Amino acid sequence: MAKTLHILAFLPIGRRVSHRKNGLMAQRHSFWFPLTVVVAFVALLAAAGFRSAPGVLMDPLHSEFGWSHGTISGAVSLNLLLFGLFSPFATSLMERFGVHRVAAVALAVVGIGSALSVFVSEPWQLWVLWGLLIGAGTGAVSMPFAALVSGRWFTQRRGLVSGVLTAASSTGQLVFLPLLAHLANRHSWQAASLVIAAAAVLAAPVVFLLLKDRPQDVGLVSYGQNPDSSRDTVAAARPALTALGSLRLAGKSREFWLLAGTFAVCGATTVGLVGTHFVPSAHDHGMPATTAASLLALVGIFDIIGTLASGWLTDRIDPRILLVAYYGLRGVSLLLLPMMMGPVVEPPLWAFIVFYGLDWVATVPPTMALCREHFGDSGPVVFGWVFASHQVGAGVAAAGAGMIRDTTGSYDGAWFSAAALCGVGALLCLCIRRSRVGREVVGAQS
Repeated sequence: MAKTLHILAFLPIGRRVSHRKNGLMAQRHSFWFPLTVVVAFVALLAAAGFRSAPGVLMDPLHSEFGWSHGTISGAVSLNLLLFGLFSPFATSLMERFGVHRVAAVALAVVGIGSALSVFVSEPWQLWVLWGLLIGAGTGAVSMPFAALVSGRWFTQRRGLVSGVLTAASSTGQLVFLPLLAHLANRHSWQAASLVIAAAAVLAAPVVFLLLKDRPQDVGLVSYGQNPDSSRDTVAAARPALTALGSLRLAGKSREFWLLAGTFAVCGATTVGLVGTHFVPSAHDHGMPATTAASLLALVGIFDIIGTLASGWLTDRIDPRILLVAYYGLRGVSLLLLPMMMGPVVEPPLWAFIVFYGLDWVATVPPTMALCREHFGDSGPVVFGWVFASHQVGAGVAAAGAGMIRDTTGSYDGAWFSAAALCGVGALLCLCIRRSRVGREVVGAQS
Protein backbone atom coordinates (compact mmCIF):
# COMPACT_ATOMS: atom_id res chain seq x y z
CA MET A 1 0.00 0.00 0.00
CA ALA A 2 2.85 2.37 0.76
CA LYS A 3 4.18 2.09 -2.79
CA THR A 4 0.79 2.92 -4.25
CA LEU A 5 0.15 5.86 -1.95
CA HIS A 6 3.62 7.17 -2.76
CA ILE A 7 2.41 7.57 -6.33
CA LEU A 8 -0.18 10.03 -5.06
CA ALA A 9 2.59 12.50 -4.41
CA PHE A 10 2.93 12.82 -8.18
CA LEU A 11 -0.76 13.35 -8.77
CA PRO A 12 -1.91 16.90 -9.47
CA ILE A 13 -2.76 18.59 -6.19
CA GLY A 14 -5.49 20.74 -7.66
CA ARG A 15 -5.97 23.86 -9.73
CA ARG A 16 -7.62 27.12 -8.96
CA VAL A 17 -11.25 27.40 -9.95
CA SER A 18 -11.45 30.40 -12.25
CA HIS A 19 -15.15 31.21 -11.79
CA ARG A 20 -15.50 34.98 -11.59
CA LYS A 21 -17.54 34.79 -8.37
CA ASN A 22 -15.38 32.39 -6.39
CA GLY A 23 -11.92 32.54 -7.85
CA LEU A 24 -10.23 32.47 -4.41
CA MET A 25 -11.74 29.18 -3.18
CA ALA A 26 -9.63 26.56 -4.93
CA GLN A 27 -6.25 26.94 -3.27
CA ARG A 28 -7.32 26.03 0.27
CA HIS A 29 -9.43 23.14 -1.03
CA SER A 30 -6.76 21.73 -3.33
CA PHE A 31 -6.12 18.77 -0.98
CA TRP A 32 -9.50 17.30 -1.98
CA PHE A 33 -8.11 15.72 -5.17
CA PRO A 34 -5.49 13.45 -3.54
CA LEU A 35 -7.70 12.95 -0.46
CA THR A 36 -10.53 11.63 -2.64
CA VAL A 37 -8.18 9.17 -4.31
CA VAL A 38 -6.85 7.99 -0.93
CA VAL A 39 -10.32 7.48 0.59
CA ALA A 40 -11.62 5.67 -2.49
CA PHE A 41 -8.47 3.54 -2.37
CA VAL A 42 -9.19 2.64 1.27
CA ALA A 43 -12.76 1.64 0.41
CA LEU A 44 -11.60 -0.62 -2.42
CA LEU A 45 -8.81 -2.02 -0.24
CA ALA A 46 -11.24 -3.00 2.53
CA ALA A 47 -13.68 -4.57 0.07
CA ALA A 48 -10.79 -6.53 -1.44
CA GLY A 49 -10.31 -8.35 1.86
CA PHE A 50 -12.94 -10.93 0.99
CA ARG A 51 -11.57 -11.30 -2.54
CA SER A 52 -8.47 -12.79 -0.92
CA ALA A 53 -10.38 -15.19 1.34
CA PRO A 54 -11.83 -18.06 -0.76
CA GLY A 55 -8.48 -19.39 -1.98
CA VAL A 56 -6.99 -19.75 1.51
CA LEU A 57 -10.23 -20.84 3.22
CA MET A 58 -11.26 -23.53 0.74
CA ASP A 59 -9.07 -26.31 2.14
CA PRO A 60 -9.83 -25.48 5.82
CA LEU A 61 -13.57 -25.58 5.08
CA HIS A 62 -13.12 -28.85 3.17
CA SER A 63 -11.20 -30.34 6.10
CA GLU A 64 -13.64 -29.21 8.80
CA PHE A 65 -16.98 -29.94 7.11
CA GLY A 66 -16.06 -32.40 4.36
CA TRP A 67 -17.65 -30.20 1.71
CA SER A 68 -16.35 -30.78 -1.81
CA HIS A 69 -14.35 -28.20 -3.75
CA GLY A 70 -17.32 -27.90 -6.08
CA THR A 71 -19.71 -27.06 -3.22
CA ILE A 72 -17.43 -24.37 -1.79
CA SER A 73 -16.64 -23.05 -5.27
CA GLY A 74 -20.39 -22.76 -5.87
CA ALA A 75 -20.68 -20.24 -3.03
CA VAL A 76 -17.71 -18.34 -4.44
CA SER A 77 -19.27 -18.46 -7.90
CA LEU A 78 -22.54 -17.00 -6.60
CA ASN A 79 -20.56 -14.28 -4.85
CA LEU A 80 -18.71 -13.38 -8.04
CA LEU A 81 -21.91 -13.36 -10.11
CA LEU A 82 -23.79 -11.13 -7.69
CA PHE A 83 -20.65 -9.03 -7.21
CA GLY A 84 -20.81 -8.19 -10.90
CA LEU A 85 -24.56 -8.03 -11.48
CA PHE A 86 -25.13 -5.65 -8.55
CA SER A 87 -22.42 -3.23 -9.71
CA PRO A 88 -24.41 -1.26 -12.31
CA PHE A 89 -27.36 -0.89 -9.95
CA ALA A 90 -25.01 0.22 -7.18
CA THR A 91 -23.52 2.82 -9.52
CA SER A 92 -27.01 4.17 -10.22
CA LEU A 93 -27.76 4.18 -6.49
CA MET A 94 -24.62 6.25 -5.99
CA GLU A 95 -25.84 8.69 -8.61
CA ARG A 96 -29.12 9.01 -6.72
CA PHE A 97 -28.20 8.81 -3.02
CA GLY A 98 -24.51 9.72 -2.98
CA VAL A 99 -21.30 7.79 -3.43
CA HIS A 100 -20.26 8.04 0.22
CA ARG A 101 -23.58 6.77 1.59
CA VAL A 102 -23.88 3.73 -0.67
CA ALA A 103 -20.21 2.77 -0.31
CA ALA A 104 -20.31 3.04 3.49
CA VAL A 105 -23.45 0.88 3.75
CA ALA A 106 -21.91 -1.67 1.37
CA LEU A 107 -18.78 -1.97 3.50
CA ALA A 108 -20.91 -2.45 6.60
CA VAL A 109 -22.79 -5.26 4.82
CA VAL A 110 -19.49 -6.96 3.93
CA GLY A 111 -18.42 -6.72 7.58
CA ILE A 112 -21.67 -8.19 8.86
CA GLY A 113 -21.61 -11.04 6.33
CA SER A 114 -18.00 -11.92 7.16
CA ALA A 115 -18.67 -11.85 10.90
CA LEU A 116 -21.74 -14.07 10.64
CA SER A 117 -19.91 -16.59 8.45
CA VAL A 118 -18.04 -17.92 11.52
CA PHE A 119 -21.29 -19.60 12.59
CA VAL A 120 -21.92 -21.57 9.36
CA SER A 121 -22.50 -25.30 9.64
CA GLU A 122 -24.37 -26.05 6.39
CA PRO A 123 -23.47 -25.29 2.75
CA TRP A 124 -26.61 -23.20 2.21
CA GLN A 125 -25.51 -20.82 4.97
CA LEU A 126 -22.19 -20.31 3.21
CA TRP A 127 -24.06 -19.60 -0.03
CA VAL A 128 -26.30 -17.03 1.67
CA LEU A 129 -23.49 -15.20 3.48
CA TRP A 130 -20.60 -15.51 1.01
CA GLY A 131 -22.80 -15.52 -2.06
CA LEU A 132 -25.72 -13.18 -1.48
CA LEU A 133 -24.77 -10.81 1.34
CA ILE A 134 -21.06 -10.32 0.71
CA GLY A 135 -21.57 -10.54 -3.05
CA ALA A 136 -23.92 -7.54 -3.00
CA GLY A 137 -21.72 -5.58 -0.60
CA THR A 138 -18.50 -6.04 -2.53
CA GLY A 139 -20.34 -5.41 -5.79
CA ALA A 140 -21.14 -1.87 -4.66
CA VAL A 141 -17.46 -1.09 -3.93
CA SER A 142 -15.75 -2.39 -7.04
CA MET A 143 -14.34 -1.21 -10.36
CA PRO A 144 -17.46 0.74 -11.44
CA PHE A 145 -17.12 2.67 -8.17
CA ALA A 146 -13.54 3.48 -9.20
CA ALA A 147 -14.74 4.55 -12.64
CA LEU A 148 -17.35 6.85 -11.12
CA VAL A 149 -14.87 8.52 -8.77
CA SER A 150 -12.14 8.97 -11.39
CA GLY A 151 -14.64 10.16 -13.99
CA ARG A 152 -16.19 12.79 -11.71
CA TRP A 153 -13.02 14.13 -10.11
CA PHE A 154 -10.52 13.98 -12.98
CA THR A 155 -10.78 15.13 -16.59
CA GLN A 156 -7.04 14.88 -17.07
CA ARG A 157 -4.99 12.01 -15.58
CA ARG A 158 -8.04 9.75 -15.53
CA GLY A 159 -6.03 6.80 -16.77
CA LEU A 160 -3.45 7.21 -14.00
CA VAL A 161 -6.11 7.64 -11.30
CA SER A 162 -8.01 4.62 -12.65
CA GLY A 163 -4.79 2.66 -12.37
CA VAL A 164 -4.23 3.79 -8.77
CA LEU A 165 -7.75 2.79 -7.74
CA THR A 166 -7.62 -0.48 -9.64
CA ALA A 167 -4.39 -1.29 -7.81
CA ALA A 168 -6.34 -1.20 -4.54
CA SER A 169 -7.61 -4.73 -5.14
CA SER A 170 -4.03 -5.92 -5.65
CA THR A 171 -2.87 -4.10 -2.55
CA GLY A 172 -5.69 -5.76 -0.63
CA GLN A 173 -4.45 -9.09 -1.87
CA LEU A 174 -0.94 -8.19 -0.75
CA VAL A 175 -2.14 -7.08 2.69
CA PHE A 176 -4.73 -9.75 3.43
CA LEU A 177 -3.54 -12.96 1.76
CA PRO A 178 -0.50 -13.76 3.94
CA LEU A 179 -2.37 -12.70 7.08
CA LEU A 180 -5.46 -14.79 6.28
CA ALA A 181 -3.35 -17.80 5.32
CA HIS A 182 -1.40 -17.53 8.58
CA LEU A 183 -4.56 -17.24 10.68
CA ALA A 184 -6.30 -20.11 8.87
CA ASN A 185 -3.22 -22.35 9.24
CA ARG A 186 -2.19 -21.51 12.80
CA HIS A 187 -5.54 -20.67 14.37
CA SER A 188 -8.79 -21.14 12.44
CA TRP A 189 -10.61 -20.02 9.32
CA GLN A 190 -13.06 -18.22 11.62
CA ALA A 191 -10.26 -15.91 12.80
CA ALA A 192 -9.54 -15.01 9.18
CA SER A 193 -13.21 -14.16 8.60
CA LEU A 194 -13.25 -11.86 11.61
CA VAL A 195 -10.23 -9.95 10.28
CA ILE A 196 -12.09 -9.32 7.02
CA ALA A 197 -15.14 -8.16 8.99
CA ALA A 198 -13.07 -5.75 11.08
CA ALA A 199 -11.39 -4.19 8.03
CA ALA A 200 -14.71 -3.52 6.30
CA VAL A 201 -16.45 -2.14 9.39
CA LEU A 202 -13.55 0.20 10.22
CA ALA A 203 -13.40 1.55 6.67
CA ALA A 204 -17.14 2.37 6.49
CA PRO A 205 -17.11 5.54 8.70
CA VAL A 206 -13.94 6.81 6.99
CA VAL A 207 -15.67 6.61 3.62
CA PHE A 208 -18.90 8.13 4.91
CA LEU A 209 -17.19 11.13 6.49
CA LEU A 210 -14.39 11.93 4.03
CA LEU A 211 -15.52 10.89 0.56
CA LYS A 212 -17.32 13.68 -1.30
CA ASP A 213 -19.63 12.87 -4.18
CA ARG A 214 -18.46 15.55 -6.62
CA PRO A 215 -15.77 18.25 -6.74
CA GLN A 216 -18.58 20.81 -6.97
CA ASP A 217 -19.55 19.85 -3.41
CA VAL A 218 -16.36 21.54 -2.16
CA GLY A 219 -16.27 24.42 -4.64
CA LEU A 220 -14.01 22.76 -7.22
CA VAL A 221 -14.30 21.46 -10.74
CA SER A 222 -12.91 18.21 -12.11
CA TYR A 223 -9.13 18.36 -12.40
CA GLY A 224 -8.19 19.58 -15.87
CA GLN A 225 -11.73 20.65 -16.74
CA ASN A 226 -12.47 24.07 -18.21
CA PRO A 227 -14.35 25.89 -15.44
CA ASP A 228 -16.63 27.53 -18.02
CA SER A 229 -17.95 24.08 -18.97
CA SER A 230 -18.54 22.99 -15.38
CA ARG A 231 -21.93 21.48 -14.78
CA ASP A 232 -23.57 19.34 -12.13
CA THR A 233 -24.88 15.93 -13.07
CA VAL A 234 -28.57 15.48 -12.38
CA ALA A 235 -29.17 12.60 -10.00
CA ALA A 236 -31.14 9.71 -11.36
CA ALA A 237 -34.63 9.62 -9.87
CA ARG A 238 -35.00 5.87 -10.40
CA PRO A 239 -31.64 4.10 -10.07
CA ALA A 240 -32.87 0.69 -11.26
CA LEU A 241 -34.47 2.18 -14.36
CA THR A 242 -31.32 4.21 -15.03
CA ALA A 243 -29.17 1.09 -14.87
CA LEU A 244 -31.51 -0.92 -17.08
CA GLY A 245 -31.93 1.99 -19.49
CA SER A 246 -28.16 2.29 -19.86
CA LEU A 247 -27.98 -1.42 -20.60
CA ARG A 248 -30.72 -1.15 -23.21
CA LEU A 249 -28.99 1.70 -25.02
CA ALA A 250 -25.51 0.23 -24.73
CA GLY A 251 -26.79 -3.15 -25.91
CA LYS A 252 -27.40 -1.64 -29.34
CA SER A 253 -23.68 -0.98 -29.69
CA ARG A 254 -21.34 -3.58 -31.15
CA GLU A 255 -18.52 -2.23 -29.02
CA PHE A 256 -20.46 -2.90 -25.81
CA TRP A 257 -20.72 -6.61 -26.54
CA LEU A 258 -17.08 -6.82 -27.57
CA LEU A 259 -15.98 -5.10 -24.36
CA ALA A 260 -18.29 -7.32 -22.31
CA GLY A 261 -16.89 -10.43 -24.00
CA THR A 262 -13.27 -9.48 -23.43
CA PHE A 263 -13.91 -8.54 -19.82
CA ALA A 264 -15.67 -11.86 -19.20
CA VAL A 265 -12.42 -13.52 -20.29
CA CYS A 266 -10.53 -11.25 -17.88
CA GLY A 267 -12.71 -12.28 -14.96
CA ALA A 268 -12.51 -15.97 -15.81
CA THR A 269 -8.72 -15.94 -16.00
CA THR A 270 -8.04 -13.85 -12.88
CA VAL A 271 -10.33 -13.81 -9.84
CA GLY A 272 -12.42 -16.75 -11.04
CA LEU A 273 -9.58 -19.17 -11.67
CA VAL A 274 -6.28 -17.91 -10.26
CA GLY A 275 -7.72 -15.95 -7.35
CA THR A 276 -9.93 -18.83 -6.22
CA HIS A 277 -7.97 -21.94 -7.18
CA PHE A 278 -4.26 -21.11 -7.31
CA VAL A 279 -3.68 -21.95 -3.63
CA PRO A 280 -5.52 -25.32 -3.63
CA SER A 281 -3.95 -26.19 -7.00
CA ALA A 282 -0.46 -25.52 -5.67
CA HIS A 283 -1.34 -27.51 -2.57
CA ASP A 284 -2.24 -30.44 -4.84
CA HIS A 285 1.35 -30.33 -6.10
CA GLY A 286 2.70 -30.58 -2.55
CA MET A 287 3.27 -26.89 -1.88
CA PRO A 288 2.29 -25.65 1.61
CA ALA A 289 -0.83 -23.45 1.54
CA THR A 290 0.97 -20.60 3.30
CA THR A 291 3.70 -20.61 0.63
CA ALA A 292 1.12 -20.60 -2.17
CA ALA A 293 -0.77 -17.75 -0.50
CA SER A 294 2.45 -15.77 -0.20
CA LEU A 295 3.09 -16.26 -3.92
CA LEU A 296 -0.40 -15.02 -4.71
CA ALA A 297 0.23 -12.01 -2.51
CA LEU A 298 3.46 -11.42 -4.43
CA VAL A 299 1.35 -11.30 -7.58
CA GLY A 300 -0.34 -8.33 -5.92
CA ILE A 301 2.96 -6.45 -5.63
CA PHE A 302 3.68 -6.70 -9.33
CA ASP A 303 0.04 -6.08 -10.14
CA ILE A 304 0.28 -2.67 -8.48
CA ILE A 305 3.21 -1.81 -10.77
CA GLY A 306 1.48 -3.22 -13.84
CA THR A 307 -1.82 -1.48 -13.18
CA LEU A 308 -0.24 1.92 -12.56
CA ALA A 309 1.84 1.52 -15.70
CA SER A 310 -1.27 0.49 -17.63
CA GLY A 311 -3.11 3.60 -16.44
CA TRP A 312 -0.20 5.78 -17.57
CA LEU A 313 -0.06 4.00 -20.95
CA THR A 314 -3.82 4.30 -21.42
CA ASP A 315 -3.46 8.08 -21.45
CA ARG A 316 -0.99 7.78 -24.34
CA ILE A 317 -1.56 4.60 -26.39
CA ASP A 318 -4.55 3.10 -28.18
CA PRO A 319 -6.30 1.04 -25.45
CA ARG A 320 -7.11 -1.72 -27.94
CA ILE A 321 -3.42 -2.38 -28.57
CA LEU A 322 -2.83 -2.63 -24.85
CA LEU A 323 -5.68 -5.10 -24.40
CA VAL A 324 -4.50 -7.36 -27.23
CA ALA A 325 -1.04 -7.50 -25.65
CA TYR A 326 -2.39 -8.13 -22.15
CA TYR A 327 -4.70 -11.00 -23.12
CA GLY A 328 -2.21 -12.62 -25.47
CA LEU A 329 0.63 -12.63 -22.95
CA ARG A 330 -1.68 -13.81 -20.16
CA GLY A 331 -2.74 -16.79 -22.26
CA VAL A 332 0.86 -17.88 -22.80
CA SER A 333 1.63 -17.68 -19.08
CA LEU A 334 -1.44 -19.76 -18.11
CA LEU A 335 -0.62 -22.37 -20.73
CA LEU A 336 2.78 -22.92 -19.13
CA LEU A 337 1.69 -22.73 -15.48
CA PRO A 338 0.91 -26.47 -14.88
CA MET A 339 4.48 -27.34 -15.87
CA MET A 340 5.90 -24.88 -13.31
CA MET A 341 4.10 -26.07 -10.17
CA GLY A 342 5.76 -28.33 -7.63
CA PRO A 343 6.39 -28.76 -3.91
CA VAL A 344 9.06 -26.04 -3.97
CA VAL A 345 9.20 -22.75 -5.83
CA GLU A 346 11.51 -23.07 -8.83
CA PRO A 347 12.73 -20.15 -11.04
CA PRO A 348 10.06 -20.73 -13.76
CA LEU A 349 7.29 -20.27 -11.18
CA TRP A 350 8.96 -17.08 -9.93
CA ALA A 351 8.93 -15.85 -13.53
CA PHE A 352 5.20 -16.63 -13.78
CA ILE A 353 4.46 -14.72 -10.58
CA VAL A 354 6.27 -11.62 -11.83
CA PHE A 355 4.89 -11.76 -15.35
CA TYR A 356 1.33 -12.65 -14.43
CA GLY A 357 1.31 -10.07 -11.66
CA LEU A 358 2.16 -7.27 -14.09
CA ASP A 359 -0.76 -8.39 -16.26
CA TRP A 360 -3.37 -9.26 -13.57
CA VAL A 361 -5.76 -6.28 -13.78
CA ALA A 362 -3.86 -4.14 -16.26
CA THR A 363 -6.92 -4.59 -18.50
CA VAL A 364 -9.08 -2.32 -16.33
CA PRO A 365 -7.79 1.21 -17.24
CA PRO A 366 -8.01 0.67 -21.04
CA THR A 367 -11.46 -0.94 -20.71
CA MET A 368 -12.68 2.02 -18.61
CA ALA A 369 -11.28 4.40 -21.22
CA LEU A 370 -13.10 2.67 -24.08
CA CYS A 371 -16.38 2.78 -22.13
CA ARG A 372 -15.97 6.53 -21.57
CA GLU A 373 -15.17 7.08 -25.25
CA HIS A 374 -18.17 5.24 -26.59
CA PHE A 375 -20.81 6.05 -23.94
CA GLY A 376 -19.86 9.47 -22.55
CA ASP A 377 -21.59 10.47 -19.30
CA SER A 378 -23.20 7.03 -19.12
CA GLY A 379 -19.73 5.46 -19.16
CA PRO A 380 -19.57 4.57 -15.43
CA VAL A 381 -22.95 2.81 -15.47
CA VAL A 382 -22.15 1.08 -18.76
CA PHE A 383 -18.81 0.01 -17.34
CA GLY A 384 -20.84 -1.44 -14.47
CA TRP A 385 -22.52 -3.76 -16.96
CA VAL A 386 -19.22 -4.58 -18.64
CA PHE A 387 -17.86 -5.36 -15.19
CA ALA A 388 -20.90 -7.58 -14.60
CA SER A 389 -19.75 -9.68 -17.55
CA HIS A 390 -16.31 -9.83 -15.92
CA GLN A 391 -17.87 -11.37 -12.84
CA VAL A 392 -20.07 -13.73 -14.85
CA GLY A 393 -16.88 -15.04 -16.42
CA ALA A 394 -15.29 -15.23 -12.98
CA GLY A 395 -18.26 -17.08 -11.51
CA VAL A 396 -18.35 -19.63 -14.32
CA ALA A 397 -14.59 -20.21 -14.03
CA ALA A 398 -14.70 -20.55 -10.23
CA ALA A 399 -17.44 -23.18 -10.37
CA GLY A 400 -16.08 -24.87 -13.50
CA ALA A 401 -12.55 -25.23 -12.15
CA GLY A 402 -13.91 -26.75 -8.94
CA MET A 403 -15.90 -29.31 -10.92
CA ILE A 404 -12.88 -30.11 -13.11
CA ARG A 405 -10.84 -30.71 -9.96
CA ASP A 406 -13.52 -32.97 -8.43
CA THR A 407 -13.95 -34.92 -11.70
CA THR A 408 -10.35 -35.34 -12.88
CA GLY A 409 -8.40 -34.87 -9.66
CA SER A 410 -6.35 -32.11 -11.27
CA TYR A 411 -6.65 -28.46 -12.25
CA ASP A 412 -4.68 -28.86 -15.50
CA GLY A 413 -7.77 -28.80 -17.70
CA ALA A 414 -8.85 -25.51 -16.12
CA TRP A 415 -5.47 -23.85 -16.82
CA PHE A 416 -5.44 -24.97 -20.46
CA SER A 417 -9.03 -23.81 -21.01
CA ALA A 418 -8.19 -20.41 -19.53
CA ALA A 419 -5.22 -20.06 -21.90
CA ALA A 420 -7.51 -20.71 -24.88
CA LEU A 421 -10.01 -18.13 -23.57
CA CYS A 422 -7.26 -15.51 -23.47
CA GLY A 423 -6.63 -16.09 -27.16
CA VAL A 424 -10.33 -15.49 -27.84
CA GLY A 425 -10.19 -12.30 -25.76
CA ALA A 426 -7.25 -10.95 -27.77
CA LEU A 427 -9.12 -11.57 -31.02
CA LEU A 428 -12.22 -9.77 -29.72
CA CYS A 429 -10.10 -6.74 -28.81
CA LEU A 430 -8.93 -6.49 -32.42
CA CYS A 431 -12.57 -6.03 -33.49
CA ILE A 432 -13.23 -3.00 -31.25
CA ARG A 433 -13.42 0.30 -33.09
CA ARG A 434 -12.16 3.60 -31.69
CA SER A 435 -14.39 6.64 -31.52
CA ARG A 436 -13.18 9.85 -33.14
CA VAL A 437 -13.06 11.50 -29.70
CA GLY A 438 -10.87 8.72 -28.38
CA ARG A 439 -8.36 9.11 -31.19
CA GLU A 440 -8.19 12.86 -30.60
CA VAL A 441 -7.59 12.40 -26.83
CA VAL A 442 -4.74 9.96 -27.35
CA GLY A 443 -3.21 12.23 -29.96
CA ALA A 444 -3.37 15.22 -27.63
CA GLN A 445 -1.84 13.40 -24.65
CA SER A 446 0.93 11.51 -26.40
